[in-house]
Amino acid sequence: QVPLVESGGGLVQAGGSLRLSCAASGSIYMINFMGWSRQSPGKRRDMVATIASNGLTNYTDSVKGRFTISRDSAKNTVDLQMLSLDPDDTAVYYCTADVRTTIWGGYRTYWGQGTQVTVSS
Repeated sequence: QVPLVESGGGLVQAGGSLRLSCAASGSIYMINFMGWSRQSPGKRRDMVATIASNGLTNYTDSVKGRFTISRDSAKNTVDLQMLSLDPDDTAVYYCTADVRTTIWGGYRTYWGQGTQVTVSS
């Protein structure tokens, strides 16, 4: 198992900022993609940002220019810096990682428990 532990969520006013952090632990041989998804009540979980092992990033259109994803591959951590937050950004944010636990195995996607981000207007 590879637990992912998120931190950094909370309540912020519109226009404010938050930084989410996620640390992966356990039996890790290699991590390919890491990322953040979010889910609002009554909506599906959507990918917000991903970062590959080579540092290549991808963002959903609604957060481009406001959110920045980064990772520390040596520490198996991924962060999401969120600026200019909007009430539409309110959601539970989930960390995700594609992890290979052995040299012989394939990649499996792991998810964190989620951290609430609430943006008040």
